[in-house]
Amino acid sequence: MTVRIGVLALQGAVAEHIRCIEACGAEGVAIKRAHQLDEIDGLIIPGGESTTIGKLMKEYDFIDAIRAFSAARKPIFGTCAGLIVIAQRITGQDWAHLGLMDITVSRNAFGRQRESFETDLDVKGIEGKVRAVFIRAPLITETGPDVDILSAYNGQVVAARQGHLLATSFHPELTDDTRLHAYFLDMIQAGSTNR
Repeated sequence: MTVRIGVLALQGAVAEHIRCIEACGAEGVAIKRAHQLDEIDGLIIPGGESTTIGKLMKEYDFIDAIRAFSAARKPIFGTCAGLIVIAQRITGQDWAHLGLMDITVSRNAFGRQRESFETDLDVKGIEGKVRAVFIRAPLITETGPDVDILSAYNGQVVAARQGHLLATSFHPELTDDTRLHAYFLDMIQAGSTNR
C-alpha cells in the first residue's frame, strides 16, 4: 500500500516537497483543508513565513486538527518556517503556533541580510554529506531531553527529531537530494518506534 504524505499547502515550496516525496516512491498530497489530514500517513509543514502560516492555520482551522494528528503519533516534518511552527518555544515571544516539539527556536537566526547560503552537513542516520539550503533560517537554540540532535552547523543545531516529529532549519526540498524525505518516509513506515 502506498504511503500518502501531505504537504501543508498554505504557503511555501509545496510542489518541490511533493516532487521529493514522489521521488521516494510515496504519494504527495497538497493539504488545503483540515479534513484531508484524515487521508494521509505523515505531514510536512514547509518553509515560508511562520507568522503568515500561523495566521492561515487559524483561519482554516488547522491548529487543533494538526495537534490531534500529532497526538495520534502520526509523523510531522517541519522545514525552516515549519520548524518554527512545530516548536514549543520561540525566542522573543510568549506563545507558540502548534507547540508540539520540545525545542526553543530563534527566528531569522542567521540574519535577514544574509538571504541564503548552501553547505554540506553530516546528518545522523544518513550516510554521506547532505546538501542544505538555508534561507533566512531559524536555529534550534535549546532542546528537551527527548530530542535527538541530528545535525549542527558551526556548533548550532539545525536538524532534530523527537519521536514522530522531525525538524530542519534548512530546505531539503530545494536540492535533488531526497534522502531526508526518504528518512521521513522510513519514520512513517516504522510507525515511529523511536519514541
